[in-house]
Amino acid sequence: MRTLPMAWTASALLAFAVSAAELPAIVQKPTVDVYAQPKFDAPKVTTLQRNTAVKISAQQGLWYQLQMPAGTPGFVRVNDVRMDYAGVEDGEANLRVLMGGKAGKGRVTETAGVRGIEESDLRSAAFNQTQLNEMIGYRVDAPAAAAYASEQGWQATRVAYAGEAKRAKGAGTSAAASAPAKSASASAVSGLLGSLGLNVGSKLDTAAKAIPKSESELAAEELALGPEIAGRILGARPLWNDAGAQRRVNLVGRWVASQTSRPELPWTFGVIDTPEVNAFAAPGGFILMTRGLYELLSSDSELAAVLGHEISHCVQRDHYNVIHKQEMAAAGKDLALQEVNTGNDSVAGSYARRYAEKNGAAIMLTSLDREAEYRADEAAEVYLARAGMNPLALYAVLQKLTALGSESASLAQLYKTHPPLDARIDSIDQRGYGVLETYTTRE
Repeated sequence: MRTLPMAWTASALLAFAVSAAELPAIVQKPTVDVYAQPKFDAPKVTTLQRNTAVKISAQQGLWYQLQMPAGTPGFVRVNDVRMDYAGVEDGEANLRVLMGGKAGKGRVTETAGVRGIEESDLRSAAFNQTQLNEMIGYRVDAPAAAAYASEQGWQATRVAYAGEAKRAKGAGTSAAASAPAKSASASAVSGLLGSLGLNVGSKLDTAAKAIPKSESELAAEELALGPEIAGRILGARPLWNDAGAQRRVNLVGRWVASQTSRPELPWTFGVIDTPEVNAFAAPGGFILMTRGLYELLSSDSELAAVLGHEISHCVQRDHYNVIHKQEMAAAGKDLALQEVNTGNDSVAGSYARRYAEKNGAAIMLTSLDREAEYRADEAAEVYLARAGMNPLALYAVLQKLTALGSESASLAQLYKTHPPLDARIDSIDQRGYGVLETYTTRE
């Protein structure tokens, strides 16, 4: 396998120069040890108490450099202090602190002209088969991802996670085998309605849709919806013309996805060309992130943290479940999509195409339940630990987004669909790391 350029290796990306700018923060824990260097075996400079105000002058890996009163630097972990929300005008300067002066050209910058992908864009965008084919062309298999992980020194680790979706019972039942049973159930409903002298027509359709689907039917619909939705996101914004970034996001993403309860999905990742900061998890393992978010991330572990959050949405079927609820709600008005086999198309394929034709990819800007977002953050931390990385990488990403500011134009859509950043960080702090604590000392 071709080795990626050194510019993409974790060791090269974790070293940052000190910036003259500083970011205000406050000590988050009862006490925090400050080290002379960004490592645990370095001499301790001092110990800070909870609520002590500090200034962050740089980020080095999963450490923040503080400017101490005596003028000497000190280092704390990224979760030892809580960064203040920045105003929109401070976003670019803040990124220079956290990215060693690299914010600016080729990085996310704060401008009022940043326009995110609106729901109307995703609803009306045409399906782009050429772009989807290109995205699929960057897909890597599990062995290729494992080889990349080995090059980075990542070793898979067994970590239990009770909240992770498990493969449902009866997953081996085929959709074809379940069809007769479903038809028989519908016939029984028809007979009942007829005996009551009721109009069978639309009521039968509604009853048939309400019959629970088998695991194989759910999986088939999920797998069919993924490319239909991803193709329309790509119709709204094309892939970023950076083959190295596309390959990197697939290698890192596939390695993380291999550590989940659903490694068999056709995991496919891409970076779309827009400066906003966001990511999308279409059903069935199709994940797209924006160039703006990609450029914010300083290491493979931060990239893995973002992808891990989106991967969890696919594992848990979060967006698919919203689609399914929409279908059931519409069934009462006889507006649900018909599961009709047209020509050689599969039932699931027809369902997915009809859904996408009606709704586009607008489901990607539907707000999920807050608990689903908190669960995705927790899952990302577990997946980081399983993938041989540090769970704190997610904390670093959330702090970096905080540095962009609560009024950041580039975060507008993210704020519409996710809980506030401070609420997400609060959730992590309140939950604690538990069994993951031992992995938070990884570099």
